[in-house]
Amino acid sequence: KQTMDALFGNRKIRLATLTDFSQISVSTKNHLKNVYTCLILCMLSASAGAFLHLKGIFAQSGFLSIIVSIGLMLWLAATSHSKENQTKRLCILTAFGGAMGLGLGPTLDFAVEVNPQIIMTAFLATTVIFICFSLSALYAQRRSYLYLGGMLMSCLTLLMVTSLLNLFMRSFAVFQFGLYVGTFVFCGFVVYDTQLIVEKHQNGDNDYIWHSVDLFLDFINIFRRLIIILGLNEKKNKRNN
Repeated sequence: KQTMDALFGNRKIRLATLTDFSQISVSTKNHLKNVYTCLILCMLSASAGAFLHLKGIFAQSGFLSIIVSIGLMLWLAATSHSKENQTKRLCILTAFGGAMGLGLGPTLDFAVEVNPQIIMTAFLATTVIFICFSLSALYAQRRSYLYLGGMLMSCLTLLMVTSLLNLFMRSFAVFQFGLYVGTFVFCGFVVYDTQLIVEKHQNGDNDYIWHSVDLFLDFINIFRRLIIILGLNEKKNKRNN
């Protein structure tokens, strides 16, 4: 097998290792292809939903779309993942993605008000983060990051409790704490969920449609937080200038 080498100091690094997933079985690779295909479908649907909101269609449906997306997610989870239901579940997944895109409406409105370029910057940053953390999970030894599950869930619970308390405290410092820590937590979930999907498939769980939902939620949560962080920083810079 031909490889391309690059020299960095005295260390020789094989660039071919960047595409070496030999530790993953062929069937698992095919499963991951299906997962990421569904993830792309869901993201395209979410983009369409976000676009409709920005164009003034369903402009006031932010909270309602969140309720609808929860209902669609529960419907998807309750629908058997047999071959006969595959088309139906893909339609539910697409609708779920669209509802989540509409649910981003208030966050997108905030970004447009401050600087519309924030949306694209946040999307590109989220994409890079997502790809890097996903690859780190796939390159790593099997199950090596599954121990993160307990810690991540504990952190997520703490963030939820803190957010609820902050409804009464109204502390901007606590709000910022939730933003930054939440971003790191969902970056960790990208690693954890990726390895968990591999492990589930190894144990006979082939529901690639539902597995894509886990990764999609990780992406959306990072994206939303980055928009708010970038928007707040932009507003701060404008005040200082």
